[in-house]
Parts: sequence; structure tokens; C-alpha cells
Amino acid sequence: MSKNIFGEPTKLCSQDPLTGFYRDGHCKTGQDDMGTHTVCAIVSRDFLNFTKSRGNDLETPRPEFDFQGLRPGDRWCLCALRWKEAFQAGKAPLIDLEATNQKTLEIIPMETLLKFAWKKES
Repeated sequence: MSKNIFGEPTKLCSQDPLTGFYRDGHCKTGQDDMGTHTVCAIVSRDFLNFTKSRGNDLETPRPEFDFQGLRPGDRWCLCALRWKEAFQAGKAPLIDLEATNQKTLEIIPMETLLKFAWKKES
């Protein structure tokens, strides 16, 4: 079982849209995940525009890959390096820390992640 950045079992990131490198809703990673899809982000318009400008269009549906395209507010397992790149450009989305894999800490410091914590609505 994968652990989150707090050393607890990772929580589900999203089933609608179905996310994760293994398309199981969790931000798990393994040897075949070259992108380290470990950050459970709540994507924003700024981030979607930013990642598209870098050649990764996450909005356009791709039925051949069973991908419906993302909209602002969707939760998605992002590559840790892409999130870090967006952070450095001032375009990083919020993160569900409990659903973000501990492997992320090898790329992004805990202090940075904490500043982007998504808060659940009561």
C-alpha cells in the first residue's frame, strides 16, 4: 500500500475523472511511471493553460485513451516535476496532501507542499 506525504495510506484522489498512472484513482507510482504521477492536484484554469503551453494539453478529450479532458476543479494525479515547474512559474494548483504520494517529497519539499494544501469544505 502506498503512503502519503504524512506516512499514512494514500487517500483516493479521483474516480471521476479516473486518475492515476494506473487509472485506479490513486496517485501511486512504480518503476514504469517515468513521470512520477504522485501529486493529487485540484487543477485550475491557470495550471491548465500553463501545462498546455508546455505541450501537455490536459483539456482536450482523447477518446482513444479513454480521457474525457479536464476542467478547472477536477482532481488529477500530476507529475511531480510538472507541478514543480508550474510552482516555479507561479501557476501551481492546490494539492490534496492526504492523496499525494510520499515519493513526491523526493522532488518537492514538504514546506512547499504545505503552502498549497487544499482545504476540505465543511
